[in-house]
Amino acid sequence: MHILIKNIKTLLQTEEGSERKSRVYGKEMAHLPGINNAWLLAENGIIKDFGSMKDIPEIRADEVMDATGKLVLPSWCDSHTHLVFAAPREQEFVDRINGLTYAEIAARGGGILNSAGKLNETDESKLYDDSLERLHAVVAQGTGAIEIKSGYGLCLEGELKMLRVIRKMKEQNIIPVKASFLAAHAFPPEYKENHEGYINLIINEMLPRVADEGLADYMDAFCEQGFFSVDETARLLEAGLKYNLKPKIHANQLHRSGGVQVGVKYNAISVDHLESMGEEEIEALRGSNTIPTLLPGAAFFLNMHYQPARLLIDAGLPVALATDYNPGSCPSGNMNFLLSLACTQLRMTPEEAINAQTINGAAAMEMEHEMGTIAIGKKASLIITKPVSSLAYLPYSFGENWVERVIV
Repeated sequence: MHILIKNIKTLLQTEEGSERKSRVYGKEMAHLPGINNAWLLAENGIIKDFGSMKDIPEIRADEVMDATGKLVLPSWCDSHTHLVFAAPREQEFVDRINGLTYAEIAARGGGILNSAGKLNETDESKLYDDSLERLHAVVAQGTGAIEIKSGYGLCLEGELKMLRVIRKMKEQNIIPVKASFLAAHAFPPEYKENHEGYINLIINEMLPRVADEGLADYMDAFCEQGFFSVDETARLLEAGLKYNLKPKIHANQLHRSGGVQVGVKYNAISVDHLESMGEEEIEALRGSNTIPTLLPGAAFFLNMHYQPARLLIDAGLPVALATDYNPGSCPSGNMNFLLSLACTQLRMTPEEAINAQTINGAAAMEMEHEMGTIAIGKKASLIITKPVSSLAYLPYSFGENWVERVIV
């Protein structure tokens, strides 16, 4: 199957020649390479060739698309989601309007424990059907690769159920899906006063089953005051590494928790959230392979202070952006809105935000060699916009659906 897209106003995020970038750092994020008046040829789901219309060769294709006035860019790579869940939590949304904090809601049995209770009451087939519907919805908005976490089971069978649902979605082969094992999301009520017991349950009973069934790519933990301490997180990451589960960390959402440092120590693929950052965290990330991943959708929805994106970019770091799609703190997987939020609230330029949602997002899932840029041999996973005036129009026009077609 050959698809030819021609007369593209601008083909964005292009890589020409044989060299490939694995991520984009600091000041480089302000540069987004592209070709004006371009064409692109995809063959059997892979980018075959592209270039300027003035140099287009004679091409026979099964489908020819005219992209006059339209932009074409790589699909979004959403490297942090909790897309598999049983039910929304809109009552907690109202509770926050009425003055309760995130911590107060959690202390009353809300938050993660609320989702865990509902998930363990929901059968696997319904959980799968509902989650697959959400996956199709975010793909229609431009997401071409996604990471999905467990963490709403908080018991052996609940965690396995979530991870099996994620595996079934992987097997549908709609888009690439990565799975993270996040039993260390919160302490279930029966282990509220017995943290050691729950950690032992994760390490000695859950991890062997997850590994035996090949259910996860990554090991995650919520390293935060009131959740999992630095020492507890370190034990969990070490246990995961014994099963070849690489670390990804929830870090520094509410406090400077030490999560960034423990993530870097264990060579985490990414440390995510990062609302609370200082120079110690910046220094830890410098020179590491760990990608700082910002989740401004959660800060927006919880009315918290935003992540210091400019501080991280100016420090020369490769910032990624992800949605944190989940039923409690960010019930949206819309990467297009995230693009606007990054520009308006994190003061990122459109070019920086697109780099963060494409190549750096791909790197935060170890998919930079097949996703995230327009390069020969990479997946032809593309967003085609409606006719627009410029690149800056995409984040400018928040709330408008400027996506005409998504190819995955």
